[in-house]
Amino acid sequence: MKEEELVRFVLREARLIDEKRFDEWYELFTDDAYYWVPLVPGQTDPLAHNSLAYEDKLLLKLRIERLKQPTAYSQKPASRCLHVMQMPEVEKADPARGEYLTRTPLSTPRRAATNHSATRRAPGTASSPRPAGCASG
Repeated sequence: MKEEELVRFVLREARLIDEKRFDEWYELFTDDAYYWVPLVPGQTDPLAHNSLAYEDKLLLKLRIERLKQPTAYSQKPASRCLHVMQMPEVEKADPARGEYLTRTPLSTPRRAATNHSATRRAPGTASSPRPAGCASG
């Protein structure tokens, strides 16, 4: 995978979340992927420390289905998201293993101001941590 393809992937992922196209966003995940939202900045291990979310693809699907429910308490008022991002930077690339690591400083304004530095791995990695997105529910 070329660097420009990785950058387009990260930008497309953010756009899908911002536009609430969660089913399309879900399809970006491989079957062995995990959606990981670290509890604190700089957290490097989702298992040795508490995380806001660390979900396999099944749990992620359940989260998305909850977001669609008109009775979802967490969606009163409905979440809104707009990723304000710098250009993603490819930090590591191992094409032989299908592993790629990008870093994207971003701000996701929501009900309360939030700033994150998101780390992503491209689809197809063995256990793919995923970014702190706006899909909470």
